[in-house]
This record gives sequence, C-alpha cells and structure tokens, in this order.
Amino acid sequence: MDIIMETKDLSKRFKNVQALDKVNLSLPRGRIIGLLGKNGAGKSTLMRCMLGLLNYEGSISFMGGPVQHNDSCLFRKVAFIPDVSALDDRLTVEQTIAYVKGVNESWNDRKADALLEKSDLPLKQKVKTLSKGMKTKLYLLLVLSLDVELLLLDEPTIGLDILFRKEFFNTILGDFFDERKTILISTHQVNEVEHILQDIIFIDKGKIILHEDIEELRARYVEVKVPRENAAELRKHFPLQVWEGLGSVHAILEERVEIAGAEYGVPQLADLFLAKVGGGQ
Repeated sequence: MDIIMETKDLSKRFKNVQALDKVNLSLPRGRIIGLLGKNGAGKSTLMRCMLGLLNYEGSISFMGGPVQHNDSCLFRKVAFIPDVSALDDRLTVEQTIAYVKGVNESWNDRKADALLEKSDLPLKQKVKTLSKGMKTKLYLLLVLSLDVELLLLDEPTIGLDILFRKEFFNTILGDFFDERKTILISTHQVNEVEHILQDIIFIDKGKIILHEDIEELRARYVEVKVPRENAAELRKHFPLQVWEGLGSVHAILEERVEIAGAEYGVPQLADLFLAKVGGGQ
C-alpha cells in the first residue's frame, strides 16, 4: 500500500489537556477518509499537527519526508479547508484569486478558470459582503486550483444549508479526487458524507479507537430491529449499542442471531461510532 502520510506516537499537550496521545496512523493514497470524534476529541489538533502548524511529540512524515513545524514547503502538496475562513474581507473576489495565485507555485490556471466559469462568484464584490456559503465556495475554488496530493477538511460545511453542503462535496469529488490523491474529512455530519467515505477513523480523548476500511467494518456488524416486546431476547446477545424507535428496539450486534420478528440491516457509521465510543458531545 502506498502511504502518503504517517504518524508515529504523535502526541500533543496543551497545559493540563492531553489533546493527542500516541497517535499512530497511516493514510494511503487514493482514499477518502473520514475522521469522526466528539467535540474536543482531538480532530482539529491532529490536522494542525499534520500541517506543521503546531509543535508536537513523536513523528509525522509526508511522502516519505518529515513534517517540520511551520514548514511552508508542505503547502506545495497539501491543501487545507478549515472550519473558519481565513479570507481577507478587504479584498474583492478577483483580488483574492489573484493574490493566492501569486503566492502559490502549485496554482493551476486551467483548473481555476474551469471552476470559476461554473461558479456564480461575483468577481468585483468584496469578501466581507459575501454570504457564508459564497465565502466557502470561494475558499473551495482557491484550494481546488492548487495541484496538491492531500486535502484536509476540518468541519468545512458548518453553517451551510443542505444544498450548499451537497454542492460542496460534489465539487470535491468531481474536481479534486482521483486514485492518486487523498482526502481526510473531519465532520460531525457523518451521515452526509458516509456514502463517499472509503476508510473511517474514530478518535476519542486523543486516542485512535479504530481505523478501518468501511466495507470491512460494516461486514463485521449487523443492525437488528425487533418489536419492543422482544427487546429482552435481543439484550441477551450482548449488543454493543441499543436504542428505541417507534414501537421497536434497535441494536448493533457483532454477529447475526436468529430472533423472532427481527429485521436485519447494515449499521450506519454514527451508530457504530456510538457503539465503540459512547454517546454525548
């Protein structure tokens, strides 16, 4: 397997908080990877360490070379879309594009022109007057116009309506992803992206709980739905997660068992996450 980024015993501490605790990950090329965790689990800290924006303990390598703190060379091959836009409100859309083009050697005019042509971005309008959705669309255009190998997305669609969110991920798939590029997506809205994910990482309290191919993960578990009167029989099989529906009880089991009146299905990632890590935000 061709590994694009790897961490070994990666740790990060903020005063009395252990944000990352000996994280070992290998991110393969050509995969869309989800990063799922509760608030404060370490998702954003992990990404910022990968980008060299934070000092850390342990090691990180990208394409075989070490990731150093504040290593600007990394951004020739890595792009990042954070949850908070870093755009300069004083510039127009046109000036913003020109500035990013001027400071990035990996800028691709052909890709930028194609993305701009099918967007409705107002070139003469100042960034500060754009809506949250239009700012995100501009940020996405800037990032996708760079010829990079790895794209990190940190809760990129917070505050966007459902149409913008759908357009966002469709643009990512259509204009960036291929068999040589890797996308790591940190999100709370895993139900919106699980259909495009190939691998999933669960992180909790700075530790990696799980890192697995999604199809292999789902093949190991089954969701069982039974009438409420059969709940006691279901609980005899030591479910990992149980929740109630309208007149029914659902559970995640590690193997299929025969229960009267039961219906069987493929568990969703959010339910598997709760089964592995527990509830609450």
